[in-house]
Amino acid sequence: MLLAIPSFSQADGELEGLALARALQQGGYNIYFRHAQTDWDQSDRIVSQSDWESCDPALMRQLSDQGRKAARKTGDAIRALKIPVGRVLASPYCRAVETVSLMDIGNVETTTEVMNLRAASYVGGREAVIDRTRMLLGTPPPPGTNTVIGAHGNVARAATSVYPGEGEGLVFRPSGNGEFIFVGRLAPPQWHQLAAGISK
Repeated sequence: MLLAIPSFSQADGELEGLALARALQQGGYNIYFRHAQTDWDQSDRIVSQSDWESCDPALMRQLSDQGRKAARKTGDAIRALKIPVGRVLASPYCRAVETVSLMDIGNVETTTEVMNLRAASYVGGREAVIDRTRMLLGTPPPPGTNTVIGAHGNVARAATSVYPGEGEGLVFRPSGNGEFIFVGRLAPPQWHQLAAGISK
């Protein structure tokens, strides 16, 4: 039996700014957010299963106050732009869950399909996490909606070769057969600027 190998490609012409927002308004995309800005004075201390779920800054790196503010503003922008969101998924890391929770765009489901690669050994290994992430990005959202995924920069880079900054959203168009195309990207200030532009 041959197994389908999920893969991705890059669109001939990436969408930017308002053109990208208008595409998202139609639904049919997966938006992958790296968690918002964190406090880099903190560090992850994973010694056993599920340590990553801790929101204690003494144990795991957490969002900074600036990151929390930016996540809220990104959620405000998504609503102002009338971008329909169906499922909201998140890595079980506290900082990923908190990012999409603060966006307030839907009920958050945690999943190890997009696990931080530094904890991959607990959930099947690095290649398994990369393959599951690719399959997720290649899965079409419910009709007329977009799926939002909150996770980490390292798995995004490994699964797609695109490395997001903290709080940045990468947009992928799934083909329905486990494959997907990178369409564009929006950093937090760009989300906010787009929303401010349509409110004038």
